[in-house]
Order: sequence, then structure tokens, then C-alpha cells
Amino acid sequence: MTRKSTATKKSNSSSINQNLSQQLKELRLPSFREHYEDAAQRAQQESLSYEQFLWELVSQECQTRRANRIVTLQRQSRLPSEKTFESFAMKRLSAKLKRQVQSLLEGGFVDRCENVLAFGNPGSGKTHLLCAIAQEMIQQGRRVYYQPCSLLVQELLIAKRDLKLSRVLKKLSRFEVLVIDDIGYVQQSREEMEVLFTLLADRYERGSVMLTSNLPFSKWEVIFKDPMTTAAAIDRLVHHSVILELNLPSYRLATAKQGKEQAEASAAPAFG
Repeated sequence: MTRKSTATKKSNSSSINQNLSQQLKELRLPSFREHYEDAAQRAQQESLSYEQFLWELVSQECQTRRANRIVTLQRQSRLPSEKTFESFAMKRLSAKLKRQVQSLLEGGFVDRCENVLAFGNPGSGKTHLLCAIAQEMIQQGRRVYYQPCSLLVQELLIAKRDLKLSRVLKKLSRFEVLVIDDIGYVQQSREEMEVLFTLLADRYERGSVMLTSNLPFSKWEVIFKDPMTTAAAIDRLVHHSVILELNLPSYRLATAKQGKEQAEASAAPAFG
């Protein structure tokens, strides 16, 4: 091969690379653009087929997009980032609860638009457990939104005042899972009860609700103010649902007590 033909080949290759890089940018394939030259060299060295070369680039692009999507979903969810299974004391759960949690982690409840209702005393781990499950749903690529009940109700009230309630409900309907934390923690006024009931009715059989409460159903009249509305709300939530009963002592109190005991033991004088 002459020097002229070699130079021409290099020039053509450079032009192709430049054009390809620009086209991949237009097609919004950043991972392709970043890795195709290295992948092409490896394909030549290892005598890979065209299909193998393409598969490697497509796989890299898919992995990058999946990772970016998870980051976006986590940011949009507003879930407390620290409430994961890594920091949750699973050993505190009964065998029945562990089986329920394992089943929920498969994600089928989201596909079936089922609700997950967690009841228990303050500090029993309800919020942490549901947030951890919701984090796993995000890892499956599902859209999740978390909000304490008091803040969510205020958001709905403002939307109703501004004649934008339907718009907010439509925005919330785009999330496959809505996590409502501490329903009943504050006793809502009738106006607050109405927008909360409207939200639950809007999501009925259309999206999953994950909900925590310190109050058993028998005391929900303090939330919804009258027996008929209370019964209607409970009926919509329970119809397709998984109920988690966390009848556990407060994890926070137990941890604080253990820390105090350890501190006292460390401070105790040693006798020889």
C-alpha cells in the first residue's frame, strides 16, 4: 500500500469518525459516542462479528440509560434516601411479615394496582419499611412519589383554591406508586378530609397507594369526620390491598435505651 493510499484511508477514517460522532450526538446516543471507537478496536483485535460489536454498544447504551433513569426516578420520588433495607432491622419482623415483604418486592402489587397499608405504633418502623419497598420499586424502573400526609393535603388544598385540583391529580396519577406517610397523624378539617378523599377515590384501581397510620380503621372517623365517608375511604383502600401489622415496640426507643446502657457500662469504674 502506498503512502498516498494510506494517507487517504486515514483521512477517510477520520472523516467517518467525525461524522459518526456528530450523528450519534444528534441521535442522543452518548454511550455509543463515548465507546464505539474502543469497541471497534476490540472487535478487530478479537475478530468479533458485526452483531457482537453492535450488541456490545447497544448493551452499554441500555445500561447507561437505565442507570440515568433510576437517578431521575429517585430524585422525582422525594423518598428519604436513608430509608433503605440496608438500614432496616429486618430481624425485628415476624416470619409472616417477612413473607409479605418478600412478595411485595416482586412488584406484582404495582401491576395489579394494589395498595399497601402499614399499621403500628409510633417508632415501629412503618415509614422506613414502606420507603425501603418503594426504593426497590424504583430499582425496577417504576415511578414513585412520597409525601407526608399533612404536606400532601396542603398541596391539594392550594390546588383546589387555585382551581387546579384536577391538574394536580393528573400529575399524581402519572406515578405508579403514591406513598402517603402518617395519615391521621394530624386530625384534618372537613375541607382537608374532602381533598384527601378525592385523591384516594381518583387513584382507586388506577394506581397503588402505600400508606402508614398510627390509627386502626376503627378510629378513622377522626380523619374523615363522618361514618359514611370513613367507610367509603376504607373500602377503596382495602378492596385491593396488602395489610402490614407492625405490632412492634418502638425501634427508636429501643436503640436509645441500648445506647444509654452501653454508655453507662463504659463509664462504670473497673475494679481489679
